[in-house]
Amino acid sequence: MSVVTRFAPSPTGYLHIGGLRTALFSWLTARHNDGKFLLRIEDTDLSRNSDEALQAIIEAFEWVGLNYDGEVIYQSKRFDLYKKYIDQLLEEGKAYKCYMTKEELDTLREEQMARKERPHYDGRYRDFEGTPPEGVDPVIRIKAPQEGVIAFDDGVKGHIEIAAEEVDDFIIARADGTPTYNFVVAIDDALMGLTDVIRGDDHLYNTPKQIVVYNALGFKLPRFYHVAMINNEQGKKLSKRDGATDVMEYKRQGFLPEALLNFLVRLGWSHGDQEIFSLDEMIALFDPKDINKSASSYNLDKLLWLNAHYIKNTPNEKLAELLKDFGVDITDHDKLQMLLDATKERGKTLVELAEQINLILNAPTEYDPKAVKKAFKGNAKAILTDFIAMLQTWPKPLHLPSDYHEVLEKIVEEKEIGFGKIGMPLRVALVGALTGAGVDEMMAIIGMDETIARIEKAVATIA
Repeated sequence: MSVVTRFAPSPTGYLHIGGLRTALFSWLTARHNDGKFLLRIEDTDLSRNSDEALQAIIEAFEWVGLNYDGEVIYQSKRFDLYKKYIDQLLEEGKAYKCYMTKEELDTLREEQMARKERPHYDGRYRDFEGTPPEGVDPVIRIKAPQEGVIAFDDGVKGHIEIAAEEVDDFIIARADGTPTYNFVVAIDDALMGLTDVIRGDDHLYNTPKQIVVYNALGFKLPRFYHVAMINNEQGKKLSKRDGATDVMEYKRQGFLPEALLNFLVRLGWSHGDQEIFSLDEMIALFDPKDINKSASSYNLDKLLWLNAHYIKNTPNEKLAELLKDFGVDITDHDKLQMLLDATKERGKTLVELAEQINLILNAPTEYDPKAVKKAFKGNAKAILTDFIAMLQTWPKPLHLPSDYHEVLEKIVEEKEIGFGKIGMPLRVALVGALTGAGVDEMMAIIGMDETIARIEKAVATIA
């Protein structure tokens, strides 16, 4: 049987990092087995749905490259289908109308809690044959087993058993006729042919309820895998501040999708000591049976390290296109290759890379006071002045970083100074701070005329 997996977000909020990891694990399971990966939008809560959130979910999938098979399935368009199965269960005596009011249910729970019992529905309408109370729109409850256990084998957590008495006759349709979450999920997973359901372990205790629905309708159970949560570095629930934010925010912060997916696959799964995986390697190696049982720890430094790796190994032409989203267009720059080779080792994100490029391309309008105090002292003014003269009279054309490095070596030799005596003031003159690419690389990129202009401007500020 071909493997079929799915991801089923609700469009009540943006796609967050934990959801993307679940989607990735499901996608890899399908692709590893040459199966199908389906996308279902769980939008039955019509009052809370957001078109903006829905578009953000689709956009996130496109950005990271998790392609899905077939059309997107929307639960909001399947209400007639769900009603058919509700009616079927009622006709077969596997579900029933419950006329208990909210007030009655609240009173029952208070009484049970006073007796230190687990609050639960007491089944009072399970076999009701009397006259229904007037003015009460009934909910529909499914008949859950009342004895024994509900058991399943979880691919991550092992064999799970829940006492049947822990699962009430839960509601499958509200008083207004709208179906409930666990009912529609079970129906959709069955009808979509799901063989493997991979989801967060916050859904673990939904599974027995869904199994009740599967069994009542005669559907075959899929394999379940409940993935442990992602915690912050302190072992607590991940918050927005820690990184549990909209996936597209990672794009805005300058992360590459390849880095984000590589980071996520290692949050709960491993293959030996390997840290860096191409998408093809993930597909070849991933098996949901190898998902870790324990929670994972989100580590921003690890993500930044991976992102730096992928930036460094991305072709320059592709980087130039990506940088357009960050206000830098160097696609037609005659020193594009040199510019990116000089900067991409220094940017952990595309935001930082854009800053490094702008630092070189835009002449400084001011100088960092701390850098000035450190670099523009002693005979710095005279050294920079002599360096200008040396550039102007250099006997060979100056094009490459190595050409400019020769000039630097010459002034160090002639003035009998350490390299820092020219390097530090020259760097501040070029970019206004003690940061950035090599000074020889920067001069080669901006050219001799601009180099001299920037040094002259800096010299004029030195007392």
